[in-house]
Amino acid sequence: MARYLIAATVIASSLLIGCGPRSETSPSDGETATQEPLYRIAVIPMATTDVFWTSVHAGALQAAEELGNVEIYWEGPLTMNDREGQINIVQNYVAQEVDGIVLAPIDRTALVRYVADAQMSGIAVVVIDSALDDESTTVSFVATDNYHGGQLGARTLAKFMNNKGDAILLRYTVGQESGAQREQGFLDTVAKEFPDINMLSDNQYSGPTEVDAYNKSMDLLNQFGDRVDGIFVICNRTATGVLQALEEEELVEKVKLIGFDRTSHLVKALEDGKLGALVVQDPVNIGYLGVKTMVAHLRGEKVEKRIYTGEYVATKENLDDPKINLLLHPQKGD
Repeated sequence: MARYLIAATVIASSLLIGCGPRSETSPSDGETATQEPLYRIAVIPMATTDVFWTSVHAGALQAAEELGNVEIYWEGPLTMNDREGQINIVQNYVAQEVDGIVLAPIDRTALVRYVADAQMSGIAVVVIDSALDDESTTVSFVATDNYHGGQLGARTLAKFMNNKGDAILLRYTVGQESGAQREQGFLDTVAKEFPDINMLSDNQYSGPTEVDAYNKSMDLLNQFGDRVDGIFVICNRTATGVLQALEEEELVEKVKLIGFDRTSHLVKALEDGKLGALVVQDPVNIGYLGVKTMVAHLRGEKVEKRIYTGEYVATKENLDDPKINLLLHPQKGD
């Protein structure tokens, strides 16, 4: 069975989790050994309302199906700026004594304390997607090389701009390690490799929603619309808002937009030539390897402290590449 075909049962609410010891199957007559225990793993994303996290969920389910003795409890805040909501979810699963937590922390600093609390309670934590400032209390970090993703964004935008002109970096939100790495990778690469590209603005944040990004984009275009040649953003929500602003200002052909992460809307814009390129991750693989790594650790196996999952550039010209096509369409119907 292909890893991306999902067929697993999920108990989504923490209310359904028993608080007793992990399950074991008793041997039947004549058997001398018990089967492997049932592992109860909470997978806590940054949000549950974004296609990226839907894909992470799909990968976690696939890993659980393949392993056969894993129950996945999927719960996260609605939006990617709800730090307190995510902290409450982590605390809830620690109190219910799950076997492990696979966590995508919204805030690189705020979640450190609560991950340490989980470790002190005997609950292992694998961090996915975005790192914590302190990794000493985590089993492993499974994620994209986000700095390299930012580098790819810089080189791709530079190619569309013929290595010269005026550009904008629109950041996402404060506190996320993954976003900060993408932004820094982009800026470092422009400064080092493309001296003829001038940054018009690189310190503005779009905010967590498409509407926020649209409003901020309109502000920037009112200020720089007659000068800007290219824009790089590090989140699909930001890209959606920027694209809407460019369309309304009739700047789609003039300004090359490079996004990060996909949605069906952005893929269609890429196909139509309204979007220059998308830097894409492998979110299904992030969820899949997050759960696989956790179970390996619970079995007493040695796991790598850092596991990279890959980053790629999708353009109109390579849409038919099998790998790119799979990353742009990881789940039928999304």
